[in-house]
Amino acid sequence: MKKINTLFTTTVLALATHAAWAQAPAAPQAKDATAATRAANQSARAQMPLGDKQSFEDAKRGLIESATDQLILGPTGRPVWTLKGYEFLSKEDAPDTVHPGLWRHARVNMANGLFKVTDRMYQVRGFDLSNMTIIEGDTGLIVVDPLVSTETAKAALNLFYKHRPRKPVVAVIYSHSHVDHFGGVRGVVNGDDVAAGKVKIIAPAGFMEEAVGENVIAGNAMSRRAMYQFGMLLPRNEKGQVDAGLGKPTAPGTISLIAPTQLIEKPVEKHRIDGIDIVFELTPGAEAPAEMIMYHPQFKVLNMTEIATQNMHNLLPMRGALVRDALSWSKYIGGALQRYGDKSDVMIAQHNWPVWGGDRLQRTLKNQRDTYKFLHDQTVRLMNHGYVASEIAENIQMPPSLSQDWSTHPFYGHLKHNIKAIYQRYLGYYDGNPVNLEALPPAPAAKKTIEYMGGADAVLKRAREDFARGEYRWVAQVTSQLVFADATNQEARTLGAEAYEQLGYQMESATARNAFLQGAAELRNGVPKLPSFVSASPDVIRALPLDMFFDFLGVRLNGDKAQGKTMAFNWHFTDTQQKYVLNLENSALTYMADAQVPNADATLTLSRATLDDISLQKTTFPAALQAGLIVVSGKREKVGELLGMLESFSVGFPMVEPRTPR
Repeated sequence: MKKINTLFTTTVLALATHAAWAQAPAAPQAKDATAATRAANQSARAQMPLGDKQSFEDAKRGLIESATDQLILGPTGRPVWTLKGYEFLSKEDAPDTVHPGLWRHARVNMANGLFKVTDRMYQVRGFDLSNMTIIEGDTGLIVVDPLVSTETAKAALNLFYKHRPRKPVVAVIYSHSHVDHFGGVRGVVNGDDVAAGKVKIIAPAGFMEEAVGENVIAGNAMSRRAMYQFGMLLPRNEKGQVDAGLGKPTAPGTISLIAPTQLIEKPVEKHRIDGIDIVFELTPGAEAPAEMIMYHPQFKVLNMTEIATQNMHNLLPMRGALVRDALSWSKYIGGALQRYGDKSDVMIAQHNWPVWGGDRLQRTLKNQRDTYKFLHDQTVRLMNHGYVASEIAENIQMPPSLSQDWSTHPFYGHLKHNIKAIYQRYLGYYDGNPVNLEALPPAPAAKKTIEYMGGADAVLKRAREDFARGEYRWVAQVTSQLVFADATNQEARTLGAEAYEQLGYQMESATARNAFLQGAAELRNGVPKLPSFVSASPDVIRALPLDMFFDFLGVRLNGDKAQGKTMAFNWHFTDTQQKYVLNLENSALTYMADAQVPNADATLTLSRATLDDISLQKTTFPAALQAGLIVVSGKREKVGELLGMLESFSVGFPMVEPRTPR
C-alpha cells in the first residue's frame, strides 16, 4: 500500500532546481571549442549589432541598490539563491565556447537589485528567474508576481523596505499561472490577512485550475526534461550554464500559493486598487493558459508580463507543455500596441528589463508582434506546400529587419523548435508519410540502422571523420544511434558527447545550450543520481481538485496488471463531504463525482487532509489505516490489490540513452 504515496509532481521549475541546485564542479571532461565552433561563433558575431549598448543602459537605469552578493538561505540554512558563480560573465568579449549573442544577453541579465521604474513603481530583479514589481498605493503596496519562493520574495520586499516607507502589502497580483509568478506569495503576505479581507489576491480567470494542474498528469516527465532546459545540473562557467534566457535559473526555496480573492474575467477590466488605476487585459492561450497584461494610466506604464520580454519566447517549452498559439500571441501584442502604445512612456515585463520612451517601446512591440506572426505565417505557408516540420525549420530565417532587434533573438525560445511547435499545433507529430505510423522505436531502429551501415566500428570511423570536418549535427545523430544500439559503447558515448558539446557552444538559445550540454554530461557520466524529495508545495497539493487526484491515479495504473479485473470503490471525504466512485474496468480507472454505488467492493472513508498528508509523504497509506485516519469497509483486500497495480515514477530516467526494457 506504500504506492499510494508520492502522488504528484506539480512544480517543474522547482523540482529541477531542488534536485540539482547545489553547484557541481567544472566537468573535467569538458572540451575547448573546436576550430569549426570558433568559426561558427565568429560568423555569428559578425552579423550581430554588438555595438548597440542600449540594453545595458536600460537594465541599469533606475538602480537604487545592487544585490550581486546577496545570499538567500532557506529554512534549513541551505542557500536557495545566489549570483555567485557568475563572475566569469564580467568579461565583455564572449569566449569561444559561448554564442556571442547569448553571452551578451547573459551579461545584461546580471543586472540585479532594486530599481525605480517611475514614481511609485519599482522592480526587484535578479532575485529569481522572474521580477517582482512593487507599486506604492495610497495606504499600502501592490505586489505583482511575488517570485517563485517565499525566501526570495521576502528578501526582495526587505530590500524595497530598506529604501522606501514600510507600508503593508494590500494587494498581490498574479500575472499568470506559472509558479515563478506566484510561488513566493507567503513571503510577502500572511494567509490570515487574506482570509480577513486585509489583502486582495487578484488573478486572471482560470488561474487556480492552471496553476495547480499544468504539471500534474505529465509532471514526472516534465521535471526530468526541465533539468535539460534550465541546466541546473551544469556548472556555472564558460563551458557550462550561463543563463536561462528569461533570467538566471530559478531558486529552490519554499513554494506557496494563496487562492485569488478576485478574478479578472472579462477581456478588459479597469479597477482602482488603493488609489492606483489598473487596466487588466486577458491574454489566454499565448504564453500561459491563464494570463493577463496590465496598463497603469497614472504612470503611463505598460506591463506586458511575459508575452513581450527581451527575447523570442517558447512556443513549446523544452520541458513539455501544450503548444502555445503563435497567432493569438501576435494579436495580443498588436492589441496592446494599438490601445496603449501611444499612451505609454515605459514598458516593463515580469522578466528581464524595461524599455523607456514611447517610440522605442512601440518599435519593440511591433517587432515582438511581427516575430510571432512571421513564424506562424511562414511555417503554415510551407506546411501548405507539403513541407514537414524538419524541412520547414531548415528553411526559415528571421528577416534582417527583425534580427537587428535584440529583443527578437531566441535566447529563451529556439527558432527551429518554435517552428516545429507551430507545425505540431496544426498537424501533430505525424508528417503524412505512412512509414512513420509504424516506425520502430529508438533502440531496435538504432540496432538495425547500425547493422545496415556496416557495424559500430565502421560507423565510428566515418563519424570521427565527420567530426573533424565540423559536421556536429550529423555526428550527434549517428552517435545517438550507436548509443541506442549499444549503451555500453564508450567510444560512441564519448564522440557523441563531444558533438553535443560543440553544438551547445554554438547555440544562441540558453535552453538549447543547456540541453546539449546536459546531454553531453550524461553521455559521459550516465544518468545522474538524484536525491528523493517531496516535489510539491503543500499549498498546491491542498488546492488540487479531487478530480485531478483521480485522473492521476488512472495514469499510474499498470494496464497489464489490471487486465481482466473489475472493481468499484466508494470514496467519502468527511471534511469536504465529497463523494466519489472509482471504477476499474477494461484496464482503465474511471470515476464519478457526487456519487456512490451500492455494490462497491469497498468504501474508503477519510478526510481530504489525510489524503493531502499522504501525497506530501507526511504519512503513508498503511500508517493512516493503522491510525484510524482511513476506514475501509467491505473487501479490504481489494484496496490492497488496486494499490498493487499502481506505479510510482522516478525522475531519473534516461534521456540520451536507451531505457532498460520493461
